[in-house]
Amino acid sequence: MNTDSTLISSDFLNDLKTQTAHSHKKLEALPISLSIVSQDMKIEEYINYLSLMHDVHQDTENIIYPMLSEIVKDLDQRKKRYLIEDDLLFLNYKKNHLSKVFQDTDINIPFALGVLYVIEGSTLGGRFILKNVSKFPELSGNNGTSYFNGYGDKTGSYWKAFLNILSGYERDFNCGDEIIKGAKYAFDSIHNHFQNA
Repeated sequence: MNTDSTLISSDFLNDLKTQTAHSHKKLEALPISLSIVSQDMKIEEYINYLSLMHDVHQDTENIIYPMLSEIVKDLDQRKKRYLIEDDLLFLNYKKNHLSKVFQDTDINIPFALGVLYVIEGSTLGGRFILKNVSKFPELSGNNGTSYFNGYGDKTGSYWKAFLNILSGYERDFNCGDEIIKGAKYAFDSIHNHFQNA
């Protein structure tokens, strides 16, 4: 029985990754996304990226987190908006305008889990971006890079813990399509937010 559950979870997670791959690649191909992994990144581009991600995390923490507080028990430890605020403060940037990223008001729990899948996945990806941005003298040490540092050495275990919650919820409620829909929505909403900036 346990083997079947693992197989179902594994199949679902593979489906989730496969069905969101196009939206994910489209987001990564945007100039703003490419700028922070470039060897020639400019500090202004880095600040712009952080400012845009602040909007994403603002909406995630205000809209998505309250819906999932009973399912993902460690949400308070997963908050990252304050890390971006610390980084922007270090870089002497004051954010004066907040933009809405997630416009959809018809969000249910599986859909919200799909959105959180994208947000948590970006934390994992941030560890790779950290290697690039840490090369810049203005961002040496932990100064200005706390957001991309994610959960530090625990980033991998936080990701696995979230995937276990996600696949367990999908298995218990048979709601894979709605989770995938939420993940696509998150990728596309962030894409539009970046593109319109």
